[in-house]
Parts: sequence; C-alpha cells; structure tokens
Amino acid sequence: MNRSTALLLGLLFCSLQTQAAGLVASVDRNQLSSGETVELTLESSDVTLFGKPDLSALEPQFEVRGTRQVNQLTSLNGENHATTRWIITLLPKLNGTVVIAPLHLGEFTSEPIELTVVQSQTQDTPSKLAPVFIEASLDQSSVYVQAQAILTLRIYHSVSLYDDSNITPLQIPDARVEPLGESRTYEKVINDLRHGVIEQRYAIYPQHSGVLSIPPQIFSATLVDAQPNQDPAAQGPKSGKLLRVSSAETTLTVKVKPADYPPDTPWLPARSLSLEESWNPEPDRSQVGDSLTRSLTLKAEGLASSQLPPLPATDVSGLRRYPDQPQLSNQQSERGLIGSREDREALVPTHSGNIELPAVEVVWWNTDEDRLERSSLPARTLHIQNNPSLMVDTPAGNAPAHPTVDSETLWYWKLATLVLSCTTLLGFGLWWRARWQPAILRAAQTGPSPRTLLDDLKRASQANDPQATRQALDAWARQQPETLADMAARFVPLSDALDGLNGALYSETGQHWQGEDLWRAIRAIPTAERVQDPVGDSGLPPLYPK
Repeated sequence: MNRSTALLLGLLFCSLQTQAAGLVASVDRNQLSSGETVELTLESSDVTLFGKPDLSALEPQFEVRGTRQVNQLTSLNGENHATTRWIITLLPKLNGTVVIAPLHLGEFTSEPIELTVVQSQTQDTPSKLAPVFIEASLDQSSVYVQAQAILTLRIYHSVSLYDDSNITPLQIPDARVEPLGESRTYEKVINDLRHGVIEQRYAIYPQHSGVLSIPPQIFSATLVDAQPNQDPAAQGPKSGKLLRVSSAETTLTVKVKPADYPPDTPWLPARSLSLEESWNPEPDRSQVGDSLTRSLTLKAEGLASSQLPPLPATDVSGLRRYPDQPQLSNQQSERGLIGSREDREALVPTHSGNIELPAVEVVWWNTDEDRLERSSLPARTLHIQNNPSLMVDTPAGNAPAHPTVDSETLWYWKLATLVLSCTTLLGFGLWWRARWQPAILRAAQTGPSPRTLLDDLKRASQANDPQATRQALDAWARQQPETLADMAARFVPLSDALDGLNGALYSETGQHWQGEDLWRAIRAIPTAERVQDPVGDSGLPPLYPK
C-alpha cells in the first residue's frame, strides 16, 4: 500500500467517524398533506455539543411549531454511550417538493432532507367540522387477489382528549390484515383551526375476488373538561364526556389472477421483487468434504414473508445437502410491508471435479406495471479440488484413454523391479534363518491397540458426541484391513449410520445426534471382516511359529 492510498483511507475513516458523532437528521415521514406537521429529529453522540441547533434556515419554507430536547444514556458491552436528540415540529408553508435545509450546531452540519407535500383532500363537510371525526382512505381502489392494499385511518380532534382513547381492531372476514406499526400523531390545520391527528395504517390482503367491504371503525375517547374540578384533593373517575365516532364503510374491488399467469406456479403479486445469493465461505477453492453454506434470499415489496414460497433446493449429484430452517422477516415502509425469506443449506462436496448448479428463477406479477416478471440467478459451476487429508478413490473414468510411457520412465520401473526382487530374496533368507531361532517375545506395540481404539469409539458414540465419535472412528478405521468407505459400501447399516454422523457434523442439529445406531453397526460387521489383534488377549506370540 503506497502512501497516497493510506492517506486516502485515513481521511475516509475520519470522515465516517465525524459523521457518526456529528449531527444526523431524520423525519417521521417523507410524504404529507398540506396543513400537516412533520417531526424533524436531530441526533448527535458528541458529548461536547451544547446549546441547540440554529433553526433560522427553516423559516423560508416551514413554520416551527415546537422544539424539545431528549438526552439518553445507554450501556453496550460495558461501555456507556450518550446521545442527544432535538425533536422539532415543522409545518410546511408550501406544497410540492420542500427541502429541509442543512442545520448547524458547533462544527457539525446535518444533511438536507426532501419532503413531498400534496394538496389536502379533506373536505369541509359538516361531519368534519365536529370536534372529533374519523377519516378512512385506501391507497388504491382495486387490487389483485392476495395483493396488498393500504388502509389509512386518521382521527382528527380539535379538542383535548385523555390518553384512554382506543379504536376497534380491524377485522375483515375475507382478508388478511397486518397493522403497519404503531399509531403516530401529528397536527393539521383545517379551516384555520389546529387539529391533532392520530394515524393508524393497515396492510390488507384480500383472499377472494369480487367486492371487499371494509367495516366502519369506531374510535372512542374521553373529552377533557374545559372547567376541571377546582378541588385538587378530590378523587374519582376522570371528568369529561365519553365520545364515540365511526368511519364510513369502504369498499375495495378485488381482481382475479391474470389469465396469462403460468399455471402451477405460486401467485406472487408484488410492487417489486429481488432474488439474492450468498456463500459462506466463497466456493472458489473448495475441496472434497468442505462445508459450504448457500443462502438464497427472496425479498418482495407488497407481500408478507408468509406469502413467499420456498426456493428450489440444491439437489445435484456430487453434493450432500443439509437444509436449515427458513428465516422469515417483515419490514415496514411508507408503501407497506416488505417481506423477506432466506433459505439456507449446507452443501458438502463428495467428489472432485466440476459440479453444475442450475439457475434459480422466480415468477411474479408486477402490480405497478401490471405485467408478468421473472427474477433469476444464473447457473454457476463449482470447481471442487481433491482434499489431501481424505482418502478419495480416483474414478476409473478420470484415467487417460491412451497412456504413454517414455523410455526414462520405463527405466525407472525396471530399476524398481530389480530392487524389489533383491529385497524379496533377502527377506526370504532372513525368514528361513529365523525359523531355526528360539521364539522370543515381540516388542511392545508403540500405538494403542485395536481393542483400546474400539473402547474409545464405544464411549464417544454412547456419549452422543459427534466430534469425538468421528475422531475415534477415524483412528479405529486406520488399523482395519480395509477402508471405512469399503466397509460402508458392503454393509448398509454402517453407511446409514455414517450419513447420520456427517449430517450432525455439518448442520446445527448436531446436539440431537444419537450414537447408538453407529455403535450397533460397528459391532454388527461380520467377524471375518474386522481387524484381528495379532497379539491376542495374552499378548504372547504363538508357541510353534510356522
């Protein structure tokens, strides 16, 4: 890394640190009607900042209705973090696109924020001149079946209310209803009279085509008495009048699924849809036996996560698949719900070479543009390498069709054959001489005996410990006359037990693995195929060697 690059990275790091500790601006919503207020929040984590921001830059386009300061101290990982928030209530003076100008506090400056102010649709009807009235509106008059429609309820009140107000839960028999967050409050000027507004939004998913009726919603609250009780010691229920108001019934036209939508395909009506793929680790240099975690994430705007279908499984030759539970989540936005589904699976290559993964495609209906869409991930090839730590037999098909041997290689083979013949004759002579020597005790075995290794395998499997069982199994198999793969190939119970052990090692369900099946399979291998202890129980050589 040269000096200029290091300097650039240092300046970027300092800029990010300054922004984190500087002045961050945000609003409770970016779209509002004329006459409505919006809350601007300025936040800083710099404890050296004092005073309050200069709001003079807001005066040309906004009327400042109120300002309050909130100090907060949080503890995270044993460290204390102090934050200061300034919450400013603003009333736009103009319609259209309005920009909240950058504000200054000390040496820090906030970023500008763009708002959209539309002309208010509230009409001055006699019912809406009442002290409290409720308004219900839909973001669209017609939707497809199982698509999202947003219902917004606004309760306007020009009088003070106690905090016991409530609204009936929204229940629609032929639709699914999802509340979009908690209710929010702001102010709006109607007929030069300031009204408080309580807003609640719902995402509605009709389950049948036709006309859907949304029942009236009832809001109840207690009005604050304009002449409160003069006796402060008096105890009893709140003084005031209980008021109940109802919204008008709303209808929604529900359209059937388009005729050109592919049959036997999950119906996905959404505003937008994205499909993403991630790997951990990246499969660029994968080897046989490595565990690769593949994550496929489907994200749809206008659908709940429970409406998203499972993504195709990676069922290809050469990969063992261990799926995980899907992760579902919902995110709320100004345009409704954004549902997300993540399907994860552990993939273990079983042989070297190229493994082809097919393309992944999701068909969906674009409700904004009213047309069929397809989102896909391209096919890819995994290049799997041999793992030196594993004993993997090379398939016969990988050998060259016409092997060629040069003269130098042939000379090496001749020399090796001659050396092997000489050593064989020498060994036969030594054996013949040893036949006439008296029997002596064999040297003590340097490593653990097969019986000790078998006892270790028994203890690990009965303890249901997959990691210790795998280590003990490998140690025991190294002293057998054949490989573990050969034993599994001719004995089906052992093959099934090894699959269960590998599944426990490469998935999150390893804690529930039971080792009794593996131990029973090991004990059930025919006696003729097991390794025999040449020393025997007594540890003595044969009395009359042949």
